[in-house]
Amino acid sequence: MLYLASQSPRRRDLLGQLGVVFSVLDVDVVEQRAIGESPTDYVQRVACDKAKEGFASLDGYKRTAAVVLGADTEVVLDGDVFGKPSDTADAAAMLRRLSGRTHEVISAVWLVGDDREAGEVCVSKVRFATLDDATIDAYVASGEPFGKAGAYAIQGRGATLIEYLEGSYSGVMGLPLFETARLLRNFGAHTA
Repeated sequence: MLYLASQSPRRRDLLGQLGVVFSVLDVDVVEQRAIGESPTDYVQRVACDKAKEGFASLDGYKRTAAVVLGADTEVVLDGDVFGKPSDTADAAAMLRRLSGRTHEVISAVWLVGDDREAGEVCVSKVRFATLDDATIDAYVASGEPFGKAGAYAIQGRGATLIEYLEGSYSGVMGLPLFETARLLRNFGAHTA
């Protein structure tokens, strides 16, 4: 049985596109970057922590045939990891920093089973158009930036802010489907 250790509706939708049957687990993992931890190591560790926490939450008999998927996605610019904005000022500040620049979106997926675990990382590059204050204010007022790493959603209105994407669209959304499907196949789960 496959479990998704995430409450993200975007991850649920993306995983559903692979045609696999899964259940959702609610996990609570501290997402704080350690001093000296690289952005890639941080994203990978959080994805792994979510999968392990989800696996540990299962009753013993369920663990035998279970595979738990954890994922994390962060926006990175100049070595800074942009999490989810805490308020409107934070969202606007993130968007101002991203304006006219290319940033990385690091998305990690991790699988944990009874006797093994494996993960992959996907790095995409996203270039924002130069944004004026009116555009930033209108986008923040839409409410879309909240709950999104880097204060934008590529699958929503945020797409209008993006000039260029190199990499994985689904990875920027929150679950890189190519890497996820490959991991699932390696774990014996068949995808559509």
